[in-house]
This record gives sequence, C-alpha cells and structure tokens, in this order.
Amino acid sequence: MADVLVLNADAQPVSYLPLSAVQWKDAITYMFLDKCTVLEWYDDWVVHSADWETRVPAVIILKNYLKRKRSPRFSKTNVFIRDMYACQYCSTPLTRTSLTLDHVVPLSKGGRTSWENIVSSCARCNSSKGDRTDILPITQPKRPDYFELVSKRKLLDFEIKHESWLTYI
Repeated sequence: MADVLVLNADAQPVSYLPLSAVQWKDAITYMFLDKCTVLEWYDDWVVHSADWETRVPAVIILKNYLKRKRSPRFSKTNVFIRDMYACQYCSTPLTRTSLTLDHVVPLSKGGRTSWENIVSSCARCNSSKGDRTDILPITQPKRPDYFELVSKRKLLDFEIKHESWLTYI
C-alpha cells in the first residue's frame, strides 16, 4: 500500500531521518481527528466504510508544529548517510547491502560503539583491517548534528511514493 508524506506546520518534512511518511490508514485517522490538512491526493483512490468515504491523501501538513530533535540518533543508516555510502578506507561508493560498520579502535582494544569510533567500510577493507589500530579512516568519524546529516541525506535518492512528494522534499 502507499505511504503518505507528512509535513510539519512549516511545510518541511517532519523528519528526513527517516523521511516522515505514514501509512494511508494513519493519514486518514489524522484527517478524521482534524490534526492535518491535505495538500495532495492520490488520483482515483477512494476508501469507504458503510457511511463515509474519502480520497486517500498523498501529502498532509500538520496543523501543530512538531519540534525537531537537534541530535540524530546513532544508527547504521545514519552512519552510512554521514559517510555518504562510501568506504572510509578506500573511498569506494557502495550500496547499503555492501557496506559494513567498522570500529576504528576495535572493541577488543577498548573501542566503543559510538559516532566517534564507527565508520562505513567495504567488506574487503574491514576484513584486512581486522583488529589493527594502525590503519585509520580517510575521514575521522564524528557526531554529526541534525542539519549536517539532513543536508547529506538530501543529496541521496529518496523512495518517492507519489510524484507530488518531489515538491516538498
């Protein structure tokens, strides 16, 4: 089924990390509860109950502003975005399924799983580095702020469920 893009009251997506989309059933609930305004609709898609029917929205905007988080959460996807889906040892651009996470300072040597110690790596570089600490990434890993990560995310492809989404992303 199709998703619905959710915009904040400032007409920007509520989140880019991940892109704020909800299932069409949830969007209809927001409409029913008067928490949003519909900006775009799916063509020729109507849902109905015994005594009510509506077209399915493609883009909604919330009536109340949701405050954004200043610091993105640590996750595999967010590390890949920070590193622009490229190995931080050989600079090879890769897909999500081809990338691994590497501890710059290995866990066995006291390293931690954190923004400052994890980088994206291809399997070959990760394997050849192994437990060593003398091989360093091209770019020193750091904690990105929300806006830095969003600007990098915008450079990557989005899965667009409806052509109207392009106007708002």
